[in-house]
Amino acid sequence: MIKQWIYGSPLPDFALAEPVDLEKSWDVFPASRISKEETGLQFLTELFPGDRIFGLGETMRGIDKRGGRYVSYNTDDANHRHDMPSLYASHNFFVVVPREGDPWGLFFDTPARTVFDMDSGGEAMLRVTVESFDLRLVYVTGGDPLSICRQFLQVIGQSFLPPLWAFGFGQSRWGYSSSEDVRRVVKRHQEEALPLDYVCLDIGYMDRYIDFSVDKKKIPDLKALVLEMKEQGIRLVPIIDAGVKVEPGNPVYDEGVARGYFCVNKQGEPFQAAVWPGMTHFPDFFQPEASRWFGDQYRVLTDQGIEGFWNDMNEPSIFYSEASGHAGLFKLGLSHIAPRLAERLAMNTRDDYRYFYHRIGGKTVCHHDVHNLYGALMTRASAQGLQEQVKGRYLLFSRSSYIGAHRYGGIWTGDNYSSWEMLRQNVKQMPGMNMCGFLYSGADTGGFGGNCTRQLLLRWLAFSVFTPLMRDHSATMTREQETYAFGDTEAFRRILSLRYYLLPFLYSEFMKAALRRDMLFRPLCFDFPKDPMAARVEDQLMLGESLMVTPIVREDTDSRQVYLPEDMTMVRFANGEFLLEERSRGMHRITVPEDEVVFFVRKGRGFITAAKAVSCTRDLDLRDVRLITGDYYDQYLDDGMSRQADLSNIRRVRREER
Repeated sequence: MIKQWIYGSPLPDFALAEPVDLEKSWDVFPASRISKEETGLQFLTELFPGDRIFGLGETMRGIDKRGGRYVSYNTDDANHRHDMPSLYASHNFFVVVPREGDPWGLFFDTPARTVFDMDSGGEAMLRVTVESFDLRLVYVTGGDPLSICRQFLQVIGQSFLPPLWAFGFGQSRWGYSSSEDVRRVVKRHQEEALPLDYVCLDIGYMDRYIDFSVDKKKIPDLKALVLEMKEQGIRLVPIIDAGVKVEPGNPVYDEGVARGYFCVNKQGEPFQAAVWPGMTHFPDFFQPEASRWFGDQYRVLTDQGIEGFWNDMNEPSIFYSEASGHAGLFKLGLSHIAPRLAERLAMNTRDDYRYFYHRIGGKTVCHHDVHNLYGALMTRASAQGLQEQVKGRYLLFSRSSYIGAHRYGGIWTGDNYSSWEMLRQNVKQMPGMNMCGFLYSGADTGGFGGNCTRQLLLRWLAFSVFTPLMRDHSATMTREQETYAFGDTEAFRRILSLRYYLLPFLYSEFMKAALRRDMLFRPLCFDFPKDPMAARVEDQLMLGESLMVTPIVREDTDSRQVYLPEDMTMVRFANGEFLLEERSRGMHRITVPEDEVVFFVRKGRGFITAAKAVSCTRDLDLRDVRLITGDYYDQYLDDGMSRQADLSNIRRVRREER
């Protein structure tokens, strides 16, 4: 059962794709109350010992969110810690699983700053504080936690469907900016027989960091480079930032100003804030015309053959603004140094977000009050442009998001750090993001900031082979983090080859979950809700219909404890072979060398792999598969590019076809 309550006058809905019945009575809530406070609304409900809470998307801490405090206020903060309250996204859906009684879920549909205190002080109280009087509250009941999530996914709509090549391995680094950078990366992968499908271009490929421009000195002929790479099975995926440089004579800037497409200050003039290119204006994505206009700008790159993008800095991130008192740093000509200085002084302050405004339905609205929707609306604007410009499916993933943006693109978890703690956090984030609709998701494998070690990258890759978005990305001035940068590449070659062996299964499970509006990654306790031990495991995940992922997430060890909630088949990938061993329900210690991966398949369930190794998805034949376990597997099979996707594309692979 799904019901909704409306308080005040919330914005036209972005998150919900299907109608939900409107309710007036509060009697259906379990020991809960909502009240008006001085600055907004507050929801309270009592918790009891043993009650657990799941959800809130890409937030930090554990899979069970009880005991933490989380703030939905999209924030660019590269100093990632396991206890930080805010990240780049606002995913305001959670499910409460009582020790006794029935689970229930709540979605706080508001773009305003919202604080979720999940009993952080040990007072046995769940408290949600919304800094607004305008709210759409969605309540979900009926069945176990997985059933509640499935109901919620039905009403927020189908996940974005990327092309097959977007499930291949991507290599990225803040620093790739030239044709020679791209050729060098691709050549090294080919020389070392390391599979690769795409290379991401960071801000350096642009002319002075200006959106929708290319530095001709670094990339003299982008169209020719794109064609050259495609002939080798490689795509280029450039970055696009939210801010448009203030530069008269730039046609994008001139047109945006002339048509009133940028956010404004109190005086009604285009608001200015510094990001990478210096002072910029922010497109007002709340205006439908401005949104369509921005999406159309991608054409300058799609006309060169580009089929994928990653959107960044779209919280929006602000180094400093015209009103924050640090604009003088830029005026002194310190265009490269000033952002770093200002970052320490006033980066992304709430004051900056109170200084500019949107035009929404004929009204002027302060950005602070609708802040959490900005990145999601940029994703929608981009997707609407790409749907017209790209034949077939495109790749699009974003740093900032809100529930509803999952229909238009994927997400990555932002500027994480090269640490074992962040690897563990990546594992814990995946189910929460799936609960909120974001199936195409992943992290910067190896960590964005800091200096990754060989061991950490191998173990992180061994987990990322299962995530839909698998990209190695690192920051400038950190050690080189490509797999070939660590000397002997044999172990990396084996791990990456596993990704491509798994692609027929991973692509199939993704497509089935997306089309059914289901979760892909799940906590063990969602599949085994009556197993008390399953509820305590947070470093193992269920994936698709049959697989359990059990990564090594701690340093200097080649073994770990694994809990099996039922009899399962252990699958060891070693030396290019899949080795099977039956294991009984209970605790097991498994040994996993750095060049191997171990996972588990539910007893009797079908599991397929590609029949042969390939260097990129172009050479992958989804029909040429091996049935590794079970008597049959229901495979989703299409051309990997068509937008016409439905469950009629499922074919049954039987053992006799092996």
